[in-house]
Amino acid sequence: MLVIFLGVLCRKPQAFDDESFDPRLSGGAATAFNITSQAFGECIEGLSPWDQLIHDKGDGLFEQTFVSAPAPLYPGLGPIFNNVSCVSCHHNDGIGIPTAGKPNSSLLVRISLPGEDEHGGPLPVPGFGTQLQDQAVFGAQPEARVNITYTEEPFRFPDGETVSLRKPHYQLSNAYRPLPGHYLLSPRLAPYVFGIGLLELIPSSTVLSFADPEDKNGDGIRGHPNYVYDPVSGQTVLGRFGLKANTPTVAAQVASAFQQDMGLSNKLFSSESALGQSQDDKRPDDPELPDSILNAMVFYIQTLAVPARRNVTDPVVKKGEALFEQLQCSSCHIPTLYTGVNVNLPTLSHQRIHPYTDLLLHDMGPGLADGRPDYQATGSEWRTSPLWGIGMVARVNGTPYYLHDGRARTLTEAILWHGGEAEQSRENFVQLRKSDRDALLSFLNSL
Repeated sequence: MLVIFLGVLCRKPQAFDDESFDPRLSGGAATAFNITSQAFGECIEGLSPWDQLIHDKGDGLFEQTFVSAPAPLYPGLGPIFNNVSCVSCHHNDGIGIPTAGKPNSSLLVRISLPGEDEHGGPLPVPGFGTQLQDQAVFGAQPEARVNITYTEEPFRFPDGETVSLRKPHYQLSNAYRPLPGHYLLSPRLAPYVFGIGLLELIPSSTVLSFADPEDKNGDGIRGHPNYVYDPVSGQTVLGRFGLKANTPTVAAQVASAFQQDMGLSNKLFSSESALGQSQDDKRPDDPELPDSILNAMVFYIQTLAVPARRNVTDPVVKKGEALFEQLQCSSCHIPTLYTGVNVNLPTLSHQRIHPYTDLLLHDMGPGLADGRPDYQATGSEWRTSPLWGIGMVARVNGTPYYLHDGRARTLTEAILWHGGEAEQSRENFVQLRKSDRDALLSFLNSL
């Protein structure tokens, strides 16, 4: 008996087959079973008491309203900005509403000139930079007002079902100084922020293994990576965050949001977003944001858990999952990835996760094009958005909005806007029977 027991102990580890994994664990060990409106704000399990304290501190800061200087607490807002807190855009750690210039707005607009800056990124507009700040503190003037209008475009499925697609139009007014006539605009709706710590740990080699810019396998999918400037290392590295994969790390994403969205200079972006403008506050207080606040916020974002899948054994959901594969949606929205190692966060390390993304850029056709390049992303290319949690958006954020600018009000609308490399998958969806379309939507709503 002892020999048999020792033989069991000495067996080499073997990979589980797919059926042995719990399909509800979208984030592996970093999955949270919460189906309430707070589903996007759960902390990963297994943090030390100190790490939990830092996470909780970041959680409070996420909701903290910053004010203009001088002030005893949380000063530095502005002088120009897009919103006063993180949660004002990322409602309940999720998405928001596609409006601009209002207290609950979640849409910002990037702006640039044709050409590249010294790092290969978008070329700033003199006096405006690369992001429009449409709010300002008392005594300062917003850079411009963003006006959004929509036109409705009817669409009819072969079986007679009709859908209305709304096409957005953007116009600037009340600019604080004249704008050049050849600027480029790109609207960006704030995305949900959970699971980013896991995506940061996906090895670069994994992301690059999905790339096929020359379409050598002939499937029509030509995904390629974006390479961007990293303000921490000063090097050009793989981009993986942002709607055009134009940001390399969680730290860079958070620091940029503080500086650009709220006007809070920090250790990574040490100058005011209004530097060089007439409304620059000229206060000798840069960087305004303490490192402790920036670090706590980065840690908070890294340690948000992924909501678990639901209804995974439902026959209709399983049918929709099979259709997702058959329609080749999974060619870009890759279901399963594996994380690398973060020695400080074992819950995020070596995890089998299901984000449904390849983190690559894909041409999505003229319908979704913004016409504004961003490093190696062209004006019609976007990063594959992760789909985990997409079925919880309505519960967490109320009225759901989808795609980079929130134009889609339903998942059906979002699919119908797909073009370019996704044109064939879209057409396959259109040709499905209504019961099959509903099954696919049931699958997406289970994520």
